[in-house]
Amino acid sequence: MRNRLKVMMVTPPYHSGVVESAGVWMPLNFTYLAGHARRAGAEVRILDAMSLFLSHDQITAEVERYKPDVLCTTAITAMEPDAREVCRNAKRVHPPVITVMGNVHATFMHTQLINEEPALDIVVRGEGEKTMEDLVHALSGKAGLGSVAGITWRSGGTAVINMARDFEEDLDGLTPAWDLLDWSIYKYRPHPEGQLAIVSSSRGCRQRCSFCSQQKFWERTWRGRRPEAVVEELAFLRKHYNVQVAMLSDETPTVNRARWERLLDLMIERNTGVELLMETRVDDILRDEDILYKYVKAGVSHVYLGVESTSQDTLDLYKKDTKAAHGKRAIELINQHGMVSETSFVLGTPGETVESIRRTVELAQWYGPDMAFFLAITPWPYADLYEELKSHIAVTDYRHYNLVEPVVQPDKMSLAEMQRELHRATGHFFMHKFMHLEQLPPAKQDFMIRVLKLLIEHSYLGKEMREMAGHAAMPPQIRELLGKLGLSLG
Repeated sequence: MRNRLKVMMVTPPYHSGVVESAGVWMPLNFTYLAGHARRAGAEVRILDAMSLFLSHDQITAEVERYKPDVLCTTAITAMEPDAREVCRNAKRVHPPVITVMGNVHATFMHTQLINEEPALDIVVRGEGEKTMEDLVHALSGKAGLGSVAGITWRSGGTAVINMARDFEEDLDGLTPAWDLLDWSIYKYRPHPEGQLAIVSSSRGCRQRCSFCSQQKFWERTWRGRRPEAVVEELAFLRKHYNVQVAMLSDETPTVNRARWERLLDLMIERNTGVELLMETRVDDILRDEDILYKYVKAGVSHVYLGVESTSQDTLDLYKKDTKAAHGKRAIELINQHGMVSETSFVLGTPGETVESIRRTVELAQWYGPDMAFFLAITPWPYADLYEELKSHIAVTDYRHYNLVEPVVQPDKMSLAEMQRELHRATGHFFMHKFMHLEQLPPAKQDFMIRVLKLLIEHSYLGKEMREMAGHAAMPPQIRELLGKLGLSLG
C-alpha cells in the first residue's frame, strides 16, 4: 500500500420513509471519523449514498473509480444488510480494499459479523475517532492490527477481539471534517431555505430504557462539551456554511442543568442566528420550567420528548423511570412557550390490542403535542428487552427493524393488523390536530401545514396523510393552503 492511505466512507443506501420526511441529514459520525483519519495522514472521501439516494450499483461504480485502500461503512440494525452489501460489492470490483464497519449494531454484533461475512474485514467497536487514527497508522504499515484497541478483525479465518477502547474524555479535542461534506444537499424541509447541520454538544445516556440501544452503547455514561466550544462551533458553521438550523445529536443534552443553562446564556449573548432542534427527557423539561424562556431566546424551536406510552405499566416495562402524568405536563410547558412539541408512542408489546392502540391515540390527543408518531416496538438483538420479546418475534430480516414496520406479533393481533393500526393511529392523531388547527398560534399553524405537506410527499405515511387531507371533514381552508403550497389532492 502507498504511504498515503485512501479512505472512502460510505453510508448504506437504506431508507424507511421516516427521517426523509423532515430533512436531509448529514452523517455526523463520518464527519468526525474523516477528520481523524485525515489527521492520521489519510486521503479521505465521504460518499453519503443515503442522502443522495444512490443505488448499490451507483455506489459500486464510485468505489471502482476511486479505488480506496479502505472502505468504511456504518450499521444500525436496519442498515446492516445494506452495509454488508456495500462491502461485498466493494470487494467484487476492487479486491484489495480493506472493509470496515462501525456504529451501534456492529459494536454489539461484532463477532457474528466477522464470522458470518467474509467481505467484512474489521469492525470498529464503540467510539471510533481515535480507533480510526490508529487504524490508519496500522493499515499504512506503521503498526499491526493487534495493537489497535477497539476493533474486532479476522486472522486465519478466526475473529480476533482486541482490547476495548476507553471513551474519549475531551470531546472538544475531536476534529470534525466539515469541509468534506457536500453542504448543498443538507436541508431542513419545514424551512427549506435553511442550511441544516447536525451538531454534538454531548455524548452518552445514563437512562435504563430497556428497548433502547443508546444507553447500552454509551454504557450509561455521559460527557458534555464546554458550552463555549459548542457555541463557537455554531457560530463557525453559520459564518462559513450559512447554517441556519442545527439539530443536536445528543440523547440528553440537558442532563447537567448548570452546563445547559450556560450554553443557553451564551447562545443568547452571541446571537448566533442558528435555530436549534433537540431531544430531551420529560423530567428535564419539568426541572427547567423556570428557564424555558431561555430555551426560546437561545433559538430552541423544536423539542422532541420520548413519552413512549400513556400507560404506567408499559413505562415501567420500558424502564423509562418517569410517570405517565409527567409527559403531559412537559408537553404543555413546551407548547406554552411556543416551541414545537413532538413525541412518540411505542406500541406492539405482546399484550397489545386494537382497543389498547386506539385508547393510546385518544390519550395522545389529550396530551396535546404538535406532532406525535406511533412506532412499532423493535427488539434490537442486543437490547435488554430482546429476551422478553423473543418468543413473539415474527420477522428476522433486519431491514424491517426500523420502528415503522412491526416485527413483534402481539397475542391478539396479526402483523397486518398491527401495521394497519399504526398507520391509522398517526392519521387519526393528525386529523384531530388539523381539525383544531385554529387553536394554535399563527406561526405553529403555518408550520403544521408544511408538516402535513411533507408527510404526504416524503414519508411512509403518504397514502394515509393524503386520504386524511382529502377527507370531507378536513377544513376547506387547510386544503386551500395545501394547494397554495403546490400539493394537489386529486
